[in-house]
Amino acid sequence: MPSPSVALLMASVVVVGGCAAPPSAPAPARSSAGLGQPISEADIAAWNIDIRTRDGKGLPPGRGTVADGKTVYGAKCANCHGPDAAGGPVYGTMVGGIGSFNTNTRLLTPGSMYPYAPILFDYVRRAMPMDHPLTMSADEVYAVSAYLLYLNGLVPADAVMDQESLPKVQMPNRDNFVIDDRPDTKAVRCMRDCR
Repeated sequence: MPSPSVALLMASVVVVGGCAAPPSAPAPARSSAGLGQPISEADIAAWNIDIRTRDGKGLPPGRGTVADGKTVYGAKCANCHGPDAAGGPVYGTMVGGIGSFNTNTRLLTPGSMYPYAPILFDYVRRAMPMDHPLTMSADEVYAVSAYLLYLNGLVPADAVMDQESLPKVQMPNRDNFVIDDRPDTKAVRCMRDCR
């Protein structure tokens, strides 16, 4: 059996030897093509789903009725938002609250806070259902939007929502927003030789 000092010396050799760097390999040749590849307009179009909320520019083709919306809502939304959008185990109510922004007990619902109806379409399409966002068809999103607007008393029971009708829905809070005129909202982006 080796002495403790010999054992320590042998362990040190093993550790140092294991940490030694292997001989350096030549650097890989640089590609003249650069990184990535060009993207086509068709590829971009699939991700370019923004909607200008004031007038609905960018809303996709499609349509949905209140009745269809009730069916879609029951299948894809009620588990979190509750029956008739009155609140469920995950989210609070999506109905009511109109006029509550003038009180100390604000109730945040699409009917009480959105200034333009296309915001509802845009949000539902991007974020719902929470566990499967971006999976609803345009027709389903129009239908759910119609149903929620109906539940908030903003469209009749026979309403049909599409690219033309949705931006025309008069939202109760439309005129209660103010322009953000703080100086920093007018800042010009500058990357060098800035004032």
